[in-house]
Amino acid sequence: MERGLPDEYTVHAAVELAVRAPSVHNTQPWLFRVGGRTVHLYADPERRLAETDPRGRDLILSCGAALHHLRIGFAALGWRTEVHRLPNPDDENHLAAVELHRHEPTQEDITLAAAIPRRRTDRRRHSSWPVPEGDVELMAQRAAAEGIILRAAEGQARYHLARAIREAAGRHAHDPAYQVELAAWSGRDAAPDGVPSANVPAPDTTPGALPDRPFADPRLPQPPDTAGEDDETVLLVLATTSDDRMSQLRAGEATSAALLTATALGLASCPLTEALEIQDTREEVREKVTDGNFPQMVLRIGWAPVNADPLPATPRRDLAEVLAPLQEPAHPQR
Repeated sequence: MERGLPDEYTVHAAVELAVRAPSVHNTQPWLFRVGGRTVHLYADPERRLAETDPRGRDLILSCGAALHHLRIGFAALGWRTEVHRLPNPDDENHLAAVELHRHEPTQEDITLAAAIPRRRTDRRRHSSWPVPEGDVELMAQRAAAEGIILRAAEGQARYHLARAIREAAGRHAHDPAYQVELAAWSGRDAAPDGVPSANVPAPDTTPGALPDRPFADPRLPQPPDTAGEDDETVLLVLATTSDDRMSQLRAGEATSAALLTATALGLASCPLTEALEIQDTREEVREKVTDGNFPQMVLRIGWAPVNADPLPATPRRDLAEVLAPLQEPAHPQR
């Protein structure tokens, strides 16, 4: 980049942190382009899941998470980001243009950046230790800083949310096209994308456990349920007052903020979107869980059991596949 702005090493380091963001089925549907003074984020529509994500909402959420990871990465490296979201009305896939300014990293910047390489999507059952209310409050504060509502689903709201999750899982189980797509993106061992077998546990048969997607060839052992107690999973719902592309992008950023906070606190986490991918079940969540606000993401948060093995990192595409110079528009000759 130009004099006075980050060098190539710094830009690459920040983007390498950005691509560690979670994405639906680990599709990694983002592209980064580096200009003379800015870094740009684009959605990659070729990586939208036609059956799982027909409206492209999960794709935008995934890119929003990558945008927040990018912001945190640059902040920890000494650069404050000024983000222009949806900067080009003629290109809906151009999600953000990021300007960079010198910045002294805060302790929060460093803590969240350090959580990026440690964060995992942990689909295993949780322990019986309760999640402190203060931890949930901190996640809610950081989501609110992104303009997003985050609340724990409790009592009747949790009942209705769990019912919507089970209903969506049941419908997908009888959808052949969805099942084919799910199988194509899971059970992988050497691919640079998709969900590896080593990160997928066998179905949790504990009474009352929420269903997870039936990814292909699950090989991750569930931790033994030695205590014989229900786990203390907390279900957090992120919601927005509107449902446009900007709201979805910001919800993705807030999802990243909440997940990195959970990781920094030592909590296990898993994004859940299945109940929000079917219009009827999403509407049920909107009416009975989020008080009319649009639900964008559900996060399953808890403590991993002490006897749970560490999870391997899921693969990522080579940086050369997602990072390239920005092709500036040609200027007409005068």
